[in-house]
Amino acid sequence: MGEHTVTYSEGVKGFPSFYSYIPDMMVGMNNYFYTFKQGNIYRHNTNSIRNNYYGVQYSSTIKSVFNQSPLENKLFKTLNLESDSAWSAVLQTDLQLNGNIDADWFVKKESDWFAFVRAQNTTANPIPSDQYALRNLNGLGASINVQVGVPGVGQTTITFALTTDIGSIISIGDYFYFGTPSGVPPNVIYTPSFCGIVETVNIDIASGINTIVITTAAPAVAIPGVATYFLYVKSAIAESHGMLGHYCEFTLTNTLDTPTELFAVESEVMKSYP
Repeated sequence: MGEHTVTYSEGVKGFPSFYSYIPDMMVGMNNYFYTFKQGNIYRHNTNSIRNNYYGVQYSSTIKSVFNQSPLENKLFKTLNLESDSAWSAVLQTDLQLNGNIDADWFVKKESDWFAFVRAQNTTANPIPSDQYALRNLNGLGASINVQVGVPGVGQTTITFALTTDIGSIISIGDYFYFGTPSGVPPNVIYTPSFCGIVETVNIDIASGINTIVITTAAPAVAIPGVATYFLYVKSAIAESHGMLGHYCEFTLTNTLDTPTELFAVESEVMKSYP
């Protein structure tokens, strides 16, 4: 956690706040709070710039948890701030990590700030392997041909049978996976491996075209063969599905140097039915 200055509250009989600044000495006198740092004296609560201590600008952070009905598995869809400004948020549950909301993603509605909970994913780590079972992956079908592009171009064309319905849900920017089979039919299990990002979807059944083109830059894994089962996952940032879990821990951060107030934090939650 690092070093912090803590404050004790007689009202709650505990330490409710942690401050980033570390003074050499502190004293209260004549209704003012003074601290000493490197031979200089500072009087607190008199600077018009908030969160500025000893010439260093800090952020405000608040950490709490949504824990209603802890035995029920839930989907945390939104975050609602009763505040006079938007805060950025980082969220995690007991089942999913790396949920986030940037401050500029919030929209002001009826004096409150509202945003959808999004899970982070990047090209380097589209979705953690321990979350494959959380209904994130969509099965597509087996290919009949895989044509790797010119070396350095980084594109691969995957052809499916005309009877394979690629559908309209898949779109450019989705993360593409192939499944490595294990087991004996009918109990075959496919282990997903990331192989690229969808670049183009070409569907023209009348002309005999049913292909998907993906970019295969690192860290994508080479597709092992022609007849391979493929899956895909939507971008968790572009299309929010919320975060699945029994509880949701959130950390709010505000970088303003002006006064701001936060009255309440709410989330739209729905029960999950596996």
